[in-house]
Amino acid sequence: MISYARQNSEAEPETASPPVADEHIAPSPRVSVQAFCETVETAAAVQSAGEDRRLGKAHLKIQMGGMAAAIEAYRAAPTPNVIILEAEGRGNILAGLDQLASVCDAGTRVIVIGRINDVMLYRELVRRGVSDYVLAPVNAIDVVRSVCNLFSAPEAKAVGRIIAVVGAKGGVGASTIAHNVAWAIARDLALDSVVADLDLAFGTAGLDYNQDPAQGIADAVFSPDRIDTAFVDRLLSKCTDHLSLLAAPATLDRVYDFGADAFDSIFDTLRTTMPCIVLDVPHQWSGWTRRALVAADDILIVAAPDLASLRNTKNLVDLLKGQRPNDRAPLYCLNQVGIPKRPEIAAAEFAKAIESQPIATIPFDPQIFGAAANNGQMIAEISANHRTTEMFLQIAQRLTGRGETKRPKGSFLSPLIEKLRGK
Repeated sequence: MISYARQNSEAEPETASPPVADEHIAPSPRVSVQAFCETVETAAAVQSAGEDRRLGKAHLKIQMGGMAAAIEAYRAAPTPNVIILEAEGRGNILAGLDQLASVCDAGTRVIVIGRINDVMLYRELVRRGVSDYVLAPVNAIDVVRSVCNLFSAPEAKAVGRIIAVVGAKGGVGASTIAHNVAWAIARDLALDSVVADLDLAFGTAGLDYNQDPAQGIADAVFSPDRIDTAFVDRLLSKCTDHLSLLAAPATLDRVYDFGADAFDSIFDTLRTTMPCIVLDVPHQWSGWTRRALVAADDILIVAAPDLASLRNTKNLVDLLKGQRPNDRAPLYCLNQVGIPKRPEIAAAEFAKAIESQPIATIPFDPQIFGAAANNGQMIAEISANHRTTEMFLQIAQRLTGRGETKRPKGSFLSPLIEKLRGK
């Protein structure tokens, strides 16, 4: 009998569903995956899944021939972490699995793609140790979901959602938006969150939150062999009950040149401990910034209503759509709208060029934004009823998929007032 680490419950398999743009699927670890397909359509779906960001660490190999090819291949070769098998016919599936068990290594997990929608067959597959049964025809997101779910135990904590915020150009206020949106996620949605300031040389998150931690993200990125949950927790600076900061050093005593995967272990560790991670991505184009954007669960581009922002937003949206075909398209907002005497591109023209509407249009208000920046406060702390405070909350809801808010308590009389209203 083949030994597998995880089995699904005995539920009837569902038919293949189209990709869900807002579905949150945890990325897979570094594993080897080999697929044995019988049809060109399934092979194409598996190939497309291999290009998905959530399988970016997986090593995928595809062969034709189905069950028979798999049995022959593993007679003299070790089996990978995951085997994907396309099979037709009840007898062919069960008999083939029995033969595969004799040549398969212990610990290998098997996903079967079949065309028989029958609960009795499914129970037989589960009894034989099959990890998942997917009903054909399948699309890329079906394969991604099946492989990734093998490594996400139902009893484990939900993997954190990464939200990347980047400016379409410098000086558009992307960091300010990122910090205020993270504040709304933590305060109004009561979701434990962390802001990771990735602009190590000039980051402003420490200033905006009035924090001056001795350690921060630089200590992690320059000590990759030490990164684990306990180490990252020591680097976090507590801003509120629900909000923490992984601050940038904002010093120029060293050059911050990194490889494309320099932040991978940091993000993976944060995912295991924090439900929401907001990345303040600097406006630069390098291997690691591109990787951070492509690997994020959701992306917010902050743009000003000018031609350079329009061009850059269009380029970013087009590239990220192509790199993330199974994810929600990047969102964008317009900031600093309405500067006196400055010619601007109207929001409608912006939307026509980008082919989507901005999720918010934030007006130019130098007095309140300047006061917040100089005082190390958020807009909501200075003016809870300011119109931009509500905008930040709406952006937070869109990015997290949460519509309900948990407002902080007003006065000590609030509970009494609520009781009287109830009566």
